[in-house]
Amino acid sequence: MPVPYIQACTNGRLHDAREASVSPLNRGFLYGDAIYEVWRTYHGVIFAWGEHWRRLEQSAAALHFALPLTGDEARREVTRTVAAYRQAAGPAEDYYIRLQITRGGGPIGLDVALADRADYVMLVQPNKAHPAGTLRKGLQLSLATTLRRNPADTLNPAWKTGNYLNNINSLPFAGRDAKTPRGIAMTINNITAVRKAVEAGVGIAVLPDYLVRPEMGLVRILPQADMPELDCYLVYPEELKNVARVQVFRDFLVSNAQRWDY
Repeated sequence: MPVPYIQACTNGRLHDAREASVSPLNRGFLYGDAIYEVWRTYHGVIFAWGEHWRRLEQSAAALHFALPLTGDEARREVTRTVAAYRQAAGPAEDYYIRLQITRGGGPIGLDVALADRADYVMLVQPNKAHPAGTLRKGLQLSLATTLRRNPADTLNPAWKTGNYLNNINSLPFAGRDAKTPRGIAMTINNITAVRKAVEAGVGIAVLPDYLVRPEMGLVRILPQADMPELDCYLVYPEELKNVARVQVFRDFLVSNAQRWDY
């Protein structure tokens, strides 16, 4: 498939993104040892720059490596890279901006101390707008029902890392139909997010009754179906078992849990 022009900026060097720019020994290439952020513009203005930059800093802190750019330096690189894109391919209505930062290169080995210095690659291309028909009719989503992901305490989805296996592993099991194009897949590991997806009309879900209120307008279906039974645990230090506040809270939970239906 032909690749449209994408402007790249690797460690300050502007170039066509189809040109090689990082070493084969780069840890982002070898191990996915990288973080990233994505921005878009609206009418030429970057949306939520500060919020996304802070999330990038949090991702870097989680992986324990220093960013090679300050926020102000990164903004200047965005300006340079967008200007280079406009010069090479002409102006676009709005832009997609991706900043990928790796721990760098060095000898082959998992030890992060082998890394020399952090590298960055910035990519700029036109932001792809949804077709008018999609805006009018909405999106068709497929839910990933087979769980194939690392535990959150191993690869926290709040970290924007270079490891996309959690997302990629979901695709073979979501919306798979050889006769039609694959739809967009949505993976959720938060029960409140599942409820909000149902409220938005994405589909149906198994929800605990304590999460659903009458004013939400959700309708219970298949009341005769057997629902899964899940064990719940209240965990606290043994030395607190006779503390009055803990006893009151424990009794409150047990009393209410007896009326829960899942």
